[in-house]
Amino acid sequence: MRVISKKQGVRFLAAMLAVSASGGAYAQQQSAPDPNIVVNGPAPSAMTEGPEIKGVITARTGDRMKVTSADGASTTIAITDMTRVKAGGGLFGGSKLAPNALLNGLPVTVKTMQADGMLVASQISLRKNDLRTATMIQSGTSQRFEEQAAATEALRGRMADIDKYNVKSTTNVHFDVGKTEISPQDKAELCTAANSAGQTENALLLVVGYTDSTGSDDFNQELSEKRAGRVINYLQQVCGWKPYRMLTPTGMAKADPAASNDTPEGKAQNRRVAVNVLVSKSVDGL
Repeated sequence: MRVISKKQGVRFLAAMLAVSASGGAYAQQQSAPDPNIVVNGPAPSAMTEGPEIKGVITARTGDRMKVTSADGASTTIAITDMTRVKAGGGLFGGSKLAPNALLNGLPVTVKTMQADGMLVASQISLRKNDLRTATMIQSGTSQRFEEQAAATEALRGRMADIDKYNVKSTTNVHFDVGKTEISPQDKAELCTAANSAGQTENALLLVVGYTDSTGSDDFNQELSEKRAGRVINYLQQVCGWKPYRMLTPTGMAKADPAASNDTPEGKAQNRRVAVNVLVSKSVDGL
């Protein structure tokens, strides 16, 4: 893997904000800034190379996006006119991102710069197939998704005022103390559950994370959310479960224990994520 020093990262961003230059000159000498160009955000000289973030886009608003990684951690990243979006071997969106260029549910790798605790995307990479799939789901122009999208919209409309569901099945994923890693056995069971639920046209998944009584309330709340996030990422990225068939996940910390927290065996049962297959009572049986 190529390692880029912080000094080189600063020069790269500064060059991005300068007047366009040829490839050779760009790599060797930074052009003088154009005084007519106004750039919002931290000055390039104040920025250093930030971390590389890998995960799924879980929220988009204005010039910000939230990327959730495999361990359930979420990172908010700013997008500027100079952010490059790359799919495979090509560039998409040019030097300016379209509002719908980056879609929820899209796996991405983000190179960042940072200053004053803020991360700014310098480059966002994704796979062409992922972009094509996400675009088809959003636009509904692909014949492959037309019937599915129509059925989903109809289902949402019918469930608008429905807050009660039939729980068709529940799969529990268990964790070690303070951990978020999913065991190989549970990974296999997650995909089995997703494949089974996928056979039910109106099925949705509700993922809820839990902890045992070890640790503080704040720690357990964060831990339960990270566990739920990791399970959701695995369901979507590996098992192929579609984001639009997922209800909003939640973390319940140590609430609603499955067993007593007075014994090690009981605590082991409580360190879990419950994957519930739900069907609205208004459409169940249709």
